[in-house]
Amino acid sequence: MVQRQSSGQRRYETSVVIVGSGFSGLGMAIKLKQAGIDDFILLEKSSDLGGTWRDNTYPGCACDVPSLMYSFSFEQNPNWSRLFAEQGEINEYLSYCADKYRVRDHVHHGVEFTGAEYDEQAKTWLVTTRDGTEYVGRALVSGVGALHIPSYPDLPGVQDFEGEVFHSAEWNHDYDLRGKRVAVVGTGASAIQFVPPVAEQAEKLHLFQRTPPWIQPKPDREIPEAVKKLFRTVPGAQRLARAAMYWILEARYFAVFNKRLGKAAEWLSKRYIRKTITDPKLREVVTPDYSMGCKRILLSSDYYPALNRSNVDVDTSGVAEVRTNSVVTGDGQEHEVDAIIYGTGFHVTDAYDHLAIVGRDGRKLQDAWRDGAETYLGITVSGFPNLFFLLGPNTGLGHNSVVFMIESQLNYVIDCIRRIHKGDIGQVDVRQPVQDAFNREIQQELGDEVWSVGGCRSWYLDENGVNRTLWPGFTWKYWLRTRKVDYSDYEVAAR
Repeated sequence: MVQRQSSGQRRYETSVVIVGSGFSGLGMAIKLKQAGIDDFILLEKSSDLGGTWRDNTYPGCACDVPSLMYSFSFEQNPNWSRLFAEQGEINEYLSYCADKYRVRDHVHHGVEFTGAEYDEQAKTWLVTTRDGTEYVGRALVSGVGALHIPSYPDLPGVQDFEGEVFHSAEWNHDYDLRGKRVAVVGTGASAIQFVPPVAEQAEKLHLFQRTPPWIQPKPDREIPEAVKKLFRTVPGAQRLARAAMYWILEARYFAVFNKRLGKAAEWLSKRYIRKTITDPKLREVVTPDYSMGCKRILLSSDYYPALNRSNVDVDTSGVAEVRTNSVVTGDGQEHEVDAIIYGTGFHVTDAYDHLAIVGRDGRKLQDAWRDGAETYLGITVSGFPNLFFLLGPNTGLGHNSVVFMIESQLNYVIDCIRRIHKGDIGQVDVRQPVQDAFNREIQQELGDEVWSVGGCRSWYLDENGVNRTLWPGFTWKYWLRTRKVDYSDYEVAAR
């Protein structure tokens, strides 16, 4: 790494620039270290590592993928306390990985990525940041993820509200909810986790639901000490348990997204509602009218019981207006509240719209993605050489662990970067026909799936109703496609 400074402006020159320190960015850094490549810089806008699992600290925050699979295969943790780890434990795991693989020395904290421009002559990326510091790298890896920019609804009059307002991803832990009248907007993955603890504290909770989610009971439990000891002392025991968990989760794809078996899963979820919700009217309100899997399927064993509480109301008429100390619903009723909490998710399909990324011939990423985000394998974009996305478009999942997908991508990207770093090649740029053929294939498969024909609107879809988020199939198929880079798919130039 070379640092230069002129006219008060700092510039760092390195081989690889990584953006983001969640599972993707941290995993990329570890893979580089394992490959013997130490000449890289990881940019992190915050003062600490962890990405999503650093930022989301709301009450009840936990993973809905079993811990055995929501971790790196090369760094398994035998000491998970629960089957589904909570936020703090996952963040500690990421911190442990950063320390073990000596990644921290490569991290530049407090550096917010704003854009990058490719220099075709020099075959380098010039990365720009909020504070004016520049980074020049031969390869640029984006590990920013999609769940980091909170999405706020446009509620009329909210700017005049005199109470407390915050998003689940920016939880105000200094605000005491005990005895307060609270309005919660949204019933997504975060809301079903924080609503139960908020309901226990609040005097009154008004929950504003637009579309009810499909919910299944969460089979969470503490992992017995005997099992942890087995994982620590018996070689291969945890790996075998992880493999079994992988195939159990992989089977969920067939069970949930198959049209015939999906109906059976819906019946089980409706049965869960009947057993858990006591009020017949409330049962009707929380029962979805669209196919299971169309939106993200959620896991919770305490959400429905929380809705039974006498201090909780579920409103489906929407928020018509926010006044100084109240919320007015679509049916004209006014409810006095002390706080408004948004559980309205994140910007996903438009997560890169605010970044100025410019590739060959001055082509902007926003122009390349004018009709929707398209990549090859969710990793590379034609016209943007040596730029690699981790967990990019159409690599998200609805049934298994995205960490598995990330690792598949890491192995693919490290193959390219190793050659770039050694000087064997100067740039790799996926061919446009290859990218186009891949996306035609993906969208054809998605067109018949429940996400597209299930009768709902979800964050999986972009503004044109096209699924730019999920991988349409089993994850082992993705693993097979990313095991080895086929350089005939790329325009390869010498250094």
